[in-house]
Parts: sequence; C-alpha cells; structure tokens
Amino acid sequence: MKIGVIMGGISSEREVSLNSGKSILENIDRNKYEVVPIVIDDKEDIINKVKGIDFALLALHGKFGEDGTVQSVLQTLEIPYSGCGPLSSALCMDKDLTKSVLKSHNIRVAKWINVRSIEEIDYNVIEEIKYPVFIKPTNGGSSVATFKITKKEDVENAVVEGLKWDTEVMIEEYIKGDEITCPVFENVMFPVVAIKPKAEFFDYTQKYAAGGADEFVIELESNLHTEVEQMALDTYRALKCAVYSRIDMIITNEGIPYILEVNTLPGMTSTSLFPKSAEARGVSYSGLLDMIIETSMKEKR
Repeated sequence: MKIGVIMGGISSEREVSLNSGKSILENIDRNKYEVVPIVIDDKEDIINKVKGIDFALLALHGKFGEDGTVQSVLQTLEIPYSGCGPLSSALCMDKDLTKSVLKSHNIRVAKWINVRSIEEIDYNVIEEIKYPVFIKPTNGGSSVATFKITKKEDVENAVVEGLKWDTEVMIEEYIKGDEITCPVFENVMFPVVAIKPKAEFFDYTQKYAAGGADEFVIELESNLHTEVEQMALDTYRALKCAVYSRIDMIITNEGIPYILEVNTLPGMTSTSLFPKSAEARGVSYSGLLDMIIETSMKEKR
C-alpha cells in the first residue's frame, strides 16, 4: 500500500506538523508500506500532490488540515485518510461549537464567551466569569496567541492579537488545577497523561520544547478515573469522533474535571502525548501507526 504522509500546511502550526511528519517517517514500518512524504505548501497541493497514493496519513495541524477541509477534499478524491471525518474535524476545531455541543450533553466545560470584534466584548459578562480569563483564537491550536488576562485593561489588546490569527476569539474562565490528557482510540481510553508545565500554563513553548513540561502517565484515584473516562468517552461520541482523538481536561484542586478541548489530529512528534500514552499501553509508535492506518481504512466515508 502506497501511503502519503501529509504534513506542513499553511496554518500557524506548520512547524509542529513538519515535526509530526518527520517522526512518522522515522517510525512507520517500511516493510509493510511504500511511504511517500508529501509537504503541503499551498491549498492546491492537497489535490496535485496526492495523486497515486492509496492512503493519506495526516500529520497536519490547525486550519486547512485539522478543520475538515482536507478531509473533505480527500473524500471527494476517494482517497482514504487517517482519523476523524470532516464534520467532527470542523466541530472540534471550533472551540465555541465544541463547548456548545458538550454543554448540551451536560458535559462539564469552563464558562466562556465568543467575540468577532472588540465591539462585541461584553465586560459585564467577563466580570461574571471573573478574572483571570484566558483569551485565545477560537479555531487555533498549540496555544498560539493564548493569553492569561488578569484585568479589564488588558482584554482589548489580547482580543486584537487573537484576531490576527482567527476571525473569532474566545474569552474563557480560568480554572486552576492539574491538566491531563486522555487519548481515545476507537471508544477506548488509553492511559491518562499528566502535564506539568514549567511555565505558568501549557503554552506553545512548553508544548514543543524538549523539557518544556513534565509529562508522565498517571493512575487516577478510582472514582476520579471512572468519571474522567466517562467524560472522555462521552465527549468522543458527542463530537462524532472516529478512529482516534485526544481529549484535554483540567482537574480542579477539589477533584472536579472539566473538558478543555479535543484534538482530532493529535501531535505525533517525539515529545507528543498520544505516542507516550500508547507506549504505556504496550503499543509501540510503529504499532500505533499500524492501528491508525488499519482502523481508518475500515471507516465507511
């Protein structure tokens, strides 16, 4: 089977995507597959460069990659691809819609408002949410242009900066606690990974610098594990995820978990969390890629 590893892209997460693609190329079993690296530099590449491949292994992140557009093109071209379909990809990329769907399913999320301009900022609602708040692009990832804001005077500048990266910006309740991530593969939660950033929060640098954060597999207390697992699986199903996704949560000091966001194409770099979790389950990086390919090929889309 001729597999194209699709990486690069045109989003703010291009470098992360290239690193994910590089790690995949280093670990994929070349005795099983003919592997072709495909670097996307502009939108037309997704049509011109995928001709002749049997399967697209997506290492893209961010817009035009993780938002359903590439998935839709590949479906039109009748090329099977890894991970979630267009609807789920788009839904999870838009944090406002993600939270709206989860809230409608009674799945716990932080309070938030969404704005498209500085004129839409409602300072009264922000006061009700209470400072500090996080301000970030609604359709972004990797904590690009994400700010922790402690006072009213800094809100507008953070929104302006966020709007440089996206057409919408989310203003979200700050929840103090411990961050975890829950990889889910085919409705099964893999081992939970704890994230202990060495900065104030898990920003872009902490995510991708070697040693930027301590990340390790943990065993939660039994009742908490049961609740976290149920929330992760309910989230996966509510957002119509398929094959695999990574669900990020934060657990308050009182032991209450909240869903933060859902990654439909989790990072696959040498420091990424999904491979770390899989390894704890006894699945090698190469074995994880086999599982993703084989399971994705069975999807009817």
